[in-house]
Amino acid sequence: MNAEPTSLSPTDLRLSILGMRCAGCIAAVDTALRSVNGVTDVSVNFADHSANVSGSPEPELLKTALKAAGYDGAIMEGFEDPAEEEQQEMQRYQELLKKAAVAGALGIPLMLGAHLDWFPMMGTPEGTGFWTKVALITLLVMYYSGGHFYHSAIKLLRVKQANMDTLIALGTGAAWLYSCIVIDYSQLLPPMSAHAYFEASAVILAFINLGNALETRARGKTSSAIRALIGLQPRTARIVRDGQELDIAIDQVGLDETLRVRPGEKIAVDGVVLEGHSSVDEGMLTGEPIPVEKLPGSSVAAGTINQQGSFLFKATRIGRDTALAQIILSVRQAQNSKPELARLADKISSIFVPTVVVISAFTFMLWWIIGPDPALGYAFVTSMTVLVIACPCALGLATPISVMVAVGRAAQMGILIRKGEALQTAGKLTCVILDKTGTVTTGKPSVATIKAFGDYSEDQILQLAASLESGSEHPLAAALLNAATEKKLKLNKVRKFQAIAGHGITGRIADQTYWFGNQALLTTQQITTEEYQSTLESYAAEGQTPMLLAHEQTVIGIIAVADPIKTDSTAAIRELQRLGIRLLMVTGDNSITAQAIAKQAGLTEIRAQVLPADKAQVVKELQAQGEVVGMVGDGINDAPALAQADVGFAIGTGTDVAIESADIVLLLGSLLKVPEAIKLSKLTVKNIHQNLLGAFFYNTIGIPIAAGLLYPLFGILLNPMLAGAAMAMSSVTVVSNANRLRWIKLDK
Repeated sequence: MNAEPTSLSPTDLRLSILGMRCAGCIAAVDTALRSVNGVTDVSVNFADHSANVSGSPEPELLKTALKAAGYDGAIMEGFEDPAEEEQQEMQRYQELLKKAAVAGALGIPLMLGAHLDWFPMMGTPEGTGFWTKVALITLLVMYYSGGHFYHSAIKLLRVKQANMDTLIALGTGAAWLYSCIVIDYSQLLPPMSAHAYFEASAVILAFINLGNALETRARGKTSSAIRALIGLQPRTARIVRDGQELDIAIDQVGLDETLRVRPGEKIAVDGVVLEGHSSVDEGMLTGEPIPVEKLPGSSVAAGTINQQGSFLFKATRIGRDTALAQIILSVRQAQNSKPELARLADKISSIFVPTVVVISAFTFMLWWIIGPDPALGYAFVTSMTVLVIACPCALGLATPISVMVAVGRAAQMGILIRKGEALQTAGKLTCVILDKTGTVTTGKPSVATIKAFGDYSEDQILQLAASLESGSEHPLAAALLNAATEKKLKLNKVRKFQAIAGHGITGRIADQTYWFGNQALLTTQQITTEEYQSTLESYAAEGQTPMLLAHEQTVIGIIAVADPIKTDSTAAIRELQRLGIRLLMVTGDNSITAQAIAKQAGLTEIRAQVLPADKAQVVKELQAQGEVVGMVGDGINDAPALAQADVGFAIGTGTDVAIESADIVLLLGSLLKVPEAIKLSKLTVKNIHQNLLGAFFYNTIGIPIAAGLLYPLFGILLNPMLAGAAMAMSSVTVVSNANRLRWIKLDK
């Protein structure tokens, strides 16, 4: 299993980076940030133009290093305002549209005029004057619409690096320079090559800026899940201090402070209800549409919405420690982590740009040496087209954009993917291990069967047993008390209560002695139980724990308690089996109970009486057999197995240790989320493959065509302007394909 940090450290810095335009930028930004003293690790997210920096660097030094590499950076602290973030994205989008429009306003008339012979000929006095003015206007347009490309290319050249900006700068710059030479020296060039390419420079910049604008617009939609979660965080809180209620900024709330929540308000921080009663909509955190009732002692989470009532609660977790903050940080960490496919694309991109420059130079030399007249003109056009069409935008976006969309989609479904690697691995699982208690079952024992004898009714038996258990601390006592509460039974006063360790309890109700416990308890009191033996065994075979209730020397009833399976466990297990996944239930419980639960849930393979330390060993054994293993659990005893598994699924209602050890957290606590996560993984990997295949195919086919491969056979040369349009639209295609994950149904 890939060892990645499970969450962002409070000392980590997150930077928003301006100027990232292709996969090559990832390496440049990474190198720049790692060069700063105090930096221990860097994770660059091309999909949302951000970077996470670990260590103890000076923020200003990070920004300075980025500036030197041709990028602008800003430290992002706390929760960003989603409205402000969207506004910045819209401003960037509109700015790129303006740059595209300005370049297009020059390039399109020049292109039409060249084809329709509107302009004076090169080499004539009128032509020299006209084209000199065009050259100056084009230079101004290039400065406005493409200045960011040239500025970045020059800075990267100083640090001996190259990216997409290098290709654009070389292509459009060479077109402008060649055109200027043609103005003054057209008589020295072959007639067919004495042509200005000012329109090519302008139209290429128009297409590239338009493509970047459309990509920015599409990419912005991929962060909708994160923005929705950020939007849940209120900016202020109503706090109770010295008997007065004050509205203060959220970052001023301290631990153990008392807060007031009024009807319809968002809860500011995590806490425990002190006073009052209400229902809270926790849907955005759990996906559960039904509001949850909150009473004194109930826990509440930041970002959830209070319904009608008002209550006071004590702050237990604030700032980055709240459940909402941890979910946001975990989602971002998953989006930043690089699956194997992304690392492959990064490696290819890092050598791709220099290779393209070499190919472009080789293309120029080949056409110049063996090309038809005018050889110089053909050499220039083909080499420039190679530079333009080869820009690896689509390649750099192929993986991160799909991961970003998928992780956001999962969060909306109540599936928290904490590590990006798990998103790729989950779809490869061949075996899933299920813990029993709290995973397949509810983890909360309840009364399953009540059997009354003689003149007693079932309610009387439950009333007597619950009355006796009201003074007990036994784990099963709560099940009886809850059952009595549900039936609104009034408990009797118990005198001379006594707990007999390992056997049961006794006490007097209305001056009558009652015994409640296992067979051993009644045997010690010489109470006959042989006639109930088969009944007790049948209950045990069904996974229930039977207890006998006796009055004086007579058995008057049996109550069986069981940990029932969750309502959706059977459906989830069927769906996993339909996916062809081997299922194994591993539990520390006895074999009889394990068999009974397995039968109810539809499981055929179990391992019972497994110690906590041995659960991880079971995972290792299966991995040694060649299985790709997933582990689903909720308890501290599951943590080693969750960490050992190829993908660990933690039930979100379980312990913090289990959740911290897992790769994927099921916020709803439902097993149905496991097959959903597996199907989402398969669809995401398929989507990434589609993106990579499209990007590789585009560059593999596009470069030879741009170099003139089709010319000897069909007389076809690719126009540099069409190459610019195709390159820009390839990125938009990749982003659009990735966004399909937002709407793909998982019930297939």
